[in-house]
Parts: sequence; C-alpha cells; structure tokens
Amino acid sequence: MKIKICGLNPSRDVQLCIDLNIGYLGFVFYEKSPRNINLADIKTLSKYEKKNSFFVAVTVDPSDEFIKKNLIGNFDFIQLHGSETNNRVTEIRNMGFKIIKAIKVKKIQDIYKYKEFDNADIILFDTPGMEKSLEFPKNLITKLPVGSRYALAGSISEHNVENIRKLGVNFFDLSSSLENQLGYKDHQKIKSFIDKVNDIKN
Repeated sequence: MKIKICGLNPSRDVQLCIDLNIGYLGFVFYEKSPRNINLADIKTLSKYEKKNSFFVAVTVDPSDEFIKKNLIGNFDFIQLHGSETNNRVTEIRNMGFKIIKAIKVKKIQDIYKYKEFDNADIILFDTPGMEKSLEFPKNLITKLPVGSRYALAGSISEHNVENIRKLGVNFFDLSSSLENQLGYKDHQKIKSFIDKVNDIKN
C-alpha cells in the first residue's frame, strides 16, 4: 500500500512522516487553501534526510517562472490540479520532475480522462471539492483502473481504508481526515492511520 499525505507543514510535520516511512509528502501551493505554505518555508525542506520519502509540490496551473524560482531542487514531484494539457505535463516533466496529474471525478466519464496523460507518473483520482473534504463516490471506485500508478483521494481515513482497499485501491492520498483543526495535521491521527495500514498489510 502506498500513502501520500497532503497539506503538510514544512517545519512541524515532515520528520514524523519520514520516520513513519510515508512515501509521498505533499506541500500545497494554492493561495486559497488553508494549507498553503509560506514560500519562505521551502528552504526548511533541505534540512531533512528524506530516506524513502518523496517531496511533492501540489500546484494549480504553475507557471514556468514559479517552478524555476521555487520548486526546482526542492521537490521530486509536481502535482497538477489545474487545466494542464498533455503537452504542458511534458513541458514540466522536462524541467526535471516526476508528475502526479489529478483528475477530478464527478461521473464515470471523468475517470477516462486519465488516458490523456500517459506521460504522468501517477494519476490521482480526486473529488471536485478542491480541499472541501468531499467523499469519493463509492459506486465509482470499482470503475477506476487498478495498479500502483493510480491513487485515490477523498475522505479516506483509518475507518474506511480497509474497505476501500478491498475495492481494488492500493494508493491512498489523505489530508483533511488527518486534522482536528483546519490546516493543521494531528500527529496522533497520522500515527493511528499508519498503524491501521500496517495492520492491514500484516
């Protein structure tokens, strides 16, 4: 099982996630988000020994200027939540990043948009809520493609992860379900979730 936690604070949350062997650590660059990070905090990331973790910059239609100024050298992946085309994904890849392309899913036809992005390393199927903690439609989970390249986001928690896995999902992206206060990760919730994942794997 692969895990990504999104909306992390560069100072407060990173070492815990590395110690828990969480594969993908997401940092939000979206001014409307309560999880938006201060650009000055980016330099904090360089002090960590990442071990088996990857740093992910979560963006919406990032410009070349923004990428070059803030992301190059600091992040392994760029997660794209905007209106990026296949060509734009290739342009960003060529700047030295691996790509997570988010696909917003309301209906079954939306799922098939992933076929447009064969140049993305990971496809993230997400709700259209843009951080509003919407639950992914259960009837559509079984329609998703299966494999390590495909991740799911949308109100995943320790209480439903086992059932969702039984539907064929093996890559989970979490954010708000690991918070008690908007925009602040609860370290005990993170630990409890990873304990649950480890129980499932064992």
